[in-house]
Amino acid sequence: MSRLKLGIGLIALLGLNAPAATAADPPAPLVLDVWPGPAPGEVGTIGPEKYLDETPIKRLANVSHPTLTVYRPAPEKDTGASVVICPGGGYHILAMDLEGDEVATWLNSIGVTGIVLKYRVPRREGTPDGQKPIQPLMDVQRAVRLVRSKAAEWKLDPSRIGVLGFSAGGHLSAAASTRFHEPAYPSTDAVDQVSPRPDFAVLVYPGGMENPEEADNPVARVTDETPPMFLAHAGDDEVSPMNSVLMYSALKKAGVPAELHIYASGGHGFGLRPSAHPCSTWPQRCEEWLRSTKLLAPKP
Repeated sequence: MSRLKLGIGLIALLGLNAPAATAADPPAPLVLDVWPGPAPGEVGTIGPEKYLDETPIKRLANVSHPTLTVYRPAPEKDTGASVVICPGGGYHILAMDLEGDEVATWLNSIGVTGIVLKYRVPRREGTPDGQKPIQPLMDVQRAVRLVRSKAAEWKLDPSRIGVLGFSAGGHLSAAASTRFHEPAYPSTDAVDQVSPRPDFAVLVYPGGMENPEEADNPVARVTDETPPMFLAHAGDDEVSPMNSVLMYSALKKAGVPAELHIYASGGHGFGLRPSAHPCSTWPQRCEEWLRSTKLLAPKP
């Protein structure tokens, strides 16, 4: 056999064994900058961005370059809804897999575009005692605006853009849902003319809402314009479930639709990973809530 025929045969064989791309394959993740230039509000010196020592969780530290990673569902599943995901980490690090990429994968499975926000951590110098840093709020406000500005291009519904956060990311999602009328940074371009208000929010074991003395407690900022919320917490969490209970109570008093689940056990930081604890069922309950509120199309 000639070398030419052998080469053609090998190419054909490799082509048969290679996975075939189909129209139903989800698009590859898209990564884009949150800001058109340097992020506003930077103070002090932050070291190089890095992942910390190996643990069961990928912990990202020293974030000064905020980005969005956009995971699209398969076209035949796409409902047009989207969610900006805020990983937790105490405003010190970001749990990028447990509370970021894995969440986007789950959202894709129910037809939702999952958009992981890599927001700035740790706390910057000059953050007042007893307050949360302002830079993450800048990042999430800009992120929601950016997604809404891309709705036509990405074939998203601009009226079904949510936020979903865990722990500190839950606090950040709550802040985004209650402080959307308070610009956290000066307007820079046309994107900043777009509304930063999320259309719904999912808070999973959020913190920072139990102390009414804190000036930036989102509970104190709940109004009838706050978007609907789904909240999930474990009763034995070291970050007290009263954070979720108080937010739920404030939402009910304001007449905002909300659903609250307090599970018997599960501790803190369970994410979506399966376990023997009842808290592992929160994604199913959340999907049911999204469908019952028509944020997702009901199953046929």
